[in-house]
Amino acid sequence: MADSRSFSPIQYPSTLGVEEARSRIVEVCSSRALPGEEVALEAALGRVTTAAIVAPFDVPGFTNSAMDGFALRGDELPASGERRFRLIGEVFAGSGAAADVVAGTCLRITTGAPMPHGADTVVMKESTRVDGDHVIVEAGTRSGANVRPAGEDYGAGDAAIARGSVLTPARIGVLASFGATRVAVSRRARAILLTTGDELVAPGLPLGFGQIHDSNRSSLGALLEQYGVALVRHERVRDDPRILREALVRAGADADIVLSSGGVSAGEADYLPALIGELGTIHFWKVRIKPGMPFLFGEVGNALMFALPGNPVSGVAIFLTLLKPGLDAMSGLSVAPRRIRARLTHAIDKRHGRAEFQRALLRCDDEGCLHVSAFPRQGSGMLRGVADADALVMLPEGARTFAAGDVVDVLPLAGWSR
Repeated sequence: MADSRSFSPIQYPSTLGVEEARSRIVEVCSSRALPGEEVALEAALGRVTTAAIVAPFDVPGFTNSAMDGFALRGDELPASGERRFRLIGEVFAGSGAAADVVAGTCLRITTGAPMPHGADTVVMKESTRVDGDHVIVEAGTRSGANVRPAGEDYGAGDAAIARGSVLTPARIGVLASFGATRVAVSRRARAILLTTGDELVAPGLPLGFGQIHDSNRSSLGALLEQYGVALVRHERVRDDPRILREALVRAGADADIVLSSGGVSAGEADYLPALIGELGTIHFWKVRIKPGMPFLFGEVGNALMFALPGNPVSGVAIFLTLLKPGLDAMSGLSVAPRRIRARLTHAIDKRHGRAEFQRALLRCDDEGCLHVSAFPRQGSGMLRGVADADALVMLPEGARTFAAGDVVDVLPLAGWSR
């Protein structure tokens, strides 16, 4: 049997800058827009809308009370002192028609109950006292107070949710208030995850000398899930070009995207660049970024190919800064990634020319100013830094020293404010 490892790596042009790499990914992914489908509201969390949604009717559909209290005519409120009103009944949320409010009368009313005919004001319980069949109202409530008009939230025909919006819990609640049970969204991208390397062992199994547990399967799989991608399957693949080729062919036929980890640099066992070039298309290979320079973007079979370095931090950083914008473009998301500015708490001496994404903690001081503290240790194999971080400091290309107090771009990670 021939040695399957006798395989020559390819050469490829110079590396791209981060912005150009991101732009190319977004351009290609936009041309691979995912088809739409309808899902139940219960399954819509995190999905992206494919059509603009307008309010089909007024919400609320009737004028109602914003407080527990007494409904009456505002022009009869006392300007000073107190005034007595005859209590003629009550109206509760969800109840039927109530008596009309006429001069000198009032109705007990609960929050959300429809305003009775003739009343335009609700006086809070705390501003009244009951004396038999009369209510004594203190001065201080203005006419029209504590009443929510019909259509206060949405008027019929109002724009409610834009096309390309992520469905948050609140937006799903809005749809439910419109009486919707289903919503049109982009289909979730289907991904196959390949983690490569002879040294990888599944968690739960004993480690031999020189072996490590496959953490990338879990961290990258969780990122796919977090950003709305359906993981079709995961394969742990040895550093063998024949086995890798077979895995790529299978994956390219079964998924929208193939996400790989490891085997993408220029070492003796880094076979993926040559294999991807042989089986499909390479859009670019290597980006001027730290960590994650060997990242490759291409196509294999029917799928887009995102080949990440094997170092855990590199994989996570590339996923968040380059792969996620592509996923957003495929799903039709209309909102650009959120970037903010913050002041460095400590100086950073950046001695290389690549753009760099450093793991950091983001905090807001008592005066509302954001401060970011980059971790002193930034090794690309240190998953601890990603686990502890809630932000990435984005340092542009070029060697320079960033002083404490300098303002830098920051990419918040999910849950940074918790």
